[in-house]
Amino acid sequence: MPNIGTLLKSEISRLCRREIRKEVAAVKKASASYRRDIAALKRQVLVLERKTTMVAKQTSAAVTKAPSTLPDRPVRFVAKGLRSLRARLGLSAPQLALLLGASEQSVYNWETKKATPRKELLAAIIALRGVGKREAHQRLDAIKATKPAKRGKAK
Repeated sequence: MPNIGTLLKSEISRLCRREIRKEVAAVKKASASYRRDIAALKRQVLVLERKTTMVAKQTSAAVTKAPSTLPDRPVRFVAKGLRSLRARLGLSAPQLALLLGASEQSVYNWETKKATPRKELLAAIIALRGVGKREAHQRLDAIKATKPAKRGKAK
């Protein structure tokens, strides 16, 4: 006949395993549900990212296509006018460069009368004259959304 201590010990361990199994089953069920929800959300994010890049490409294509022609009248480039346009739009030189599709150094050179913009960029500058502050910042945000963020050096 077995010892009462060993019988109690085996019965307690059996009941513990049964209770633990019940609790773990509930956790497993919840975990599976959360994983399904996360996977669905990831798919939604992927679809939305694709849509935003497509819309951003369309808007940037519309922005770059529209100002590609110069007006019929003769056009002069004035560095002071570019500086005042930038100030009116509330943009920094790097932001203006990003908006026009030029380099930051080019904008600096234009504003300091060291260089003049090419015809395509001059047309883009002329097109920016008719743009308000909000629209300029919206275009800038759309351009930033399409460009990947710069990453620092890996440490």
